[in-house]
Amino acid sequence: MSLYGAMSTAISSLDANSSALSAASANIANVNTVGYKAGEATFSTLLAASLGTGDVSSAGVTANMTQNVSQQGLLQTTSSPTDLAISGNGFFAVNTSPNSPGSANSLYYTRAGNFTPDATGNLKNASGYYLMGWALDANGNIPSDRNDMTPININALSGKANPTTSITYKANLQASTAITAGYTAGDMAAGTVTPDFQRTINVYDSQGGSQPLQLSFVKTGTNSWSYEVSYQGAASNVTVSNPIYSGTMSFNTDGTLANADTANSPASGNITLALPWSASSGLAAQTVSFNMGTVGSSDGMTQFDSASTQIASQANGELFGSLTGVNVDSNGYLSANFSNGLTQNVYKLP
Repeated sequence: MSLYGAMSTAISSLDANSSALSAASANIANVNTVGYKAGEATFSTLLAASLGTGDVSSAGVTANMTQNVSQQGLLQTTSSPTDLAISGNGFFAVNTSPNSPGSANSLYYTRAGNFTPDATGNLKNASGYYLMGWALDANGNIPSDRNDMTPININALSGKANPTTSITYKANLQASTAITAGYTAGDMAAGTVTPDFQRTINVYDSQGGSQPLQLSFVKTGTNSWSYEVSYQGAASNVTVSNPIYSGTMSFNTDGTLANADTANSPASGNITLALPWSASSGLAAQTVSFNMGTVGSSDGMTQFDSASTQIASQANGELFGSLTGVNVDSNGYLSANFSNGLTQNVYKLP
């Protein structure tokens, strides 16, 4: 071995060892770097011919640096609901600007999921990349153009209301109540006939407001009760005068419900109540299914000889609720949580 060959072997060894130490140092320095992929040094023989010495008796070593980009690190728990991690294959789709389109040729990919909202509510990681996703439509579906991604912005989520679509009503009407003769529909709303039983229930409109509906009952025949539904809010909110619905309910001889409205054919325990909101109210059209029980059963409206009383009433829907937080589930759906208890999926992460 020549003197030059001996020096080359020693220098290549020092250089390879230095590279290995550099990889180890970088791994230690980045032990808390989110999404960092560990580097590894592997050694291989450096042949004399590659050194250009022509001295076949001399050889050295070289360090080949690789990063384990396909190896997953340990997941860590944080206190932020927008800190994300992918378990298994895949990347977050990100962009350098919150105003850039989400087409495939403008996207970057990262495993760093430490996203926090910026001043305008866009989720951005520590490297300055903005998280992209699909904004779901009103039915919770992903847009048909899967390249149509947008920056995920949580400031755009303000609040949510849920209008009433169904009411379940249970009450007993006293069987021994005297019959009121000469009643015609609308007399109770007009004040010319005093109801035998009356209660108010609240429903929720499309804007999250509470709207009062009054139910009035009067006995008009054997096992037969007429009733009216009247709106108790501002008269300008509806297009018709009270009552907004009237009907006649019949009962079987054993006190169970025979028909929620004698106009129903076949007999049914349900009526459909269309709330006639006016254009000036700004409310969306609303139809409510009014469930008064099962025909032939005592699970809803009944006529037994005990005092008339409301047993239960339940209207679905919720008042307006403000945003209280966001959550990302294991399938990548970002949902908004509201103060009224509602949760709604709003984005899907690719």
